[in-house]
Amino acid sequence: MDENQRNKLWASYAKTKCPDMREKLIMEYAPLVKIIAGRLSMYLGYNVEYEDLVSYGIFGLIDAIDKFDYEKGIKFETYASLRIRGAILDQIRKMDWLPRTIRQKQKKMDNVLSKLERELGRPATDEEMAKELGISLEEYYTWEGQTQASRLVSIDECMEQGLEIQPDSSVKSKFDSPESVIERQELKRELEEAISVLTEKERKVILLYYYEELTLKEISMIMEVSESRISQLHTKALQKLKQRLGDHIGILYET
Repeated sequence: MDENQRNKLWASYAKTKCPDMREKLIMEYAPLVKIIAGRLSMYLGYNVEYEDLVSYGIFGLIDAIDKFDYEKGIKFETYASLRIRGAILDQIRKMDWLPRTIRQKQKKMDNVLSKLERELGRPATDEEMAKELGISLEEYYTWEGQTQASRLVSIDECMEQGLEIQPDSSVKSKFDSPESVIERQELKRELEEAISVLTEKERKVILLYYYEELTLKEISMIMEVSESRISQLHTKALQKLKQRLGDHIGILYET
């Protein structure tokens, strides 16, 4: 279905609220749920089935369709993405499936990371973290894999703050104000500085994923490591970027 057909469908549904049209909209935007579920599954690894994330997201999509105001000129994909992601996260919060031991590991890693960064004046390497924790590098990677899921909610909430819904560009002024241009240039400069503090591997994952739009599997083949390791590197990179960019981390998706 092309853009004109979607617009006609939305216009008709907005007037009639016909169940058949609602079903067509659900089917049309179902692929969006799969994309968002796929991205969130990077953090969760094998802790939650991908199919379960999709089913949680479908409820968010249906809620978005029911509450979407077509007349406001907001892009539905942007509006729905927040609702879909929110529905998935809400369900994960309710599950509260992380064992106490994993939460303890996360707290210990966070404390060690803060300690090393204060002492070194730079982000700690994996080797330095493992040594300070008194475990092997392989065991440290295992800890990372276990705890990365618990960081999903806080990272994603920060991203949502940076991805506030904006009116569709078709109903905005053709030109951005000088102030907007300057602000965006400043944010891009901050993003470049933030990326510079990442390790070489973390930076490569971010560039390949967000700029080259490669999949985890493709990145893992290029870097010759497992998909789970790529997922860990991605999570660590987002944590560091969140610390530097705060609420502006959403620009990562717009660049």
